[in-house]
Amino acid sequence: MENNQSPSNQFPIVEATRDGFIRFADFSGVSTRAQYWYFVLSTTIATVIAQIAFGDFGGNVVSFITLIPTIAVAVRRMHDVGKSGWFILVPIYNLVLAVSPSTPRI
Repeated sequence: MENNQSPSNQFPIVEATRDGFIRFADFSGVSTRAQYWYFVLSTTIATVIAQIAFGDFGGNVVSFITLIPTIAVAVRRMHDVGKSGWFILVPIYNLVLAVSPSTPRI
């Protein structure tokens, strides 16, 4: 019996990670939900392995290397759901609102 699946169908995490790094500067287009989550999973695993093997410095280096590709994949994911890529800043804006002092209204 012959296996007709291509290698990308057998290991989607490898294909998604490869696509994320190949298109690291591409902030247009789309990334599917599976591509996004497989990329996040693979970079998280790489960061944890580097941190275990080399300490905090190793984890920080891997995180720094994967920062731009992760932002690009997140922006493409926003495009896939029909939103602007700027929507990835919403959590940061919410954090700013949470820590900013409020003025009481009289």
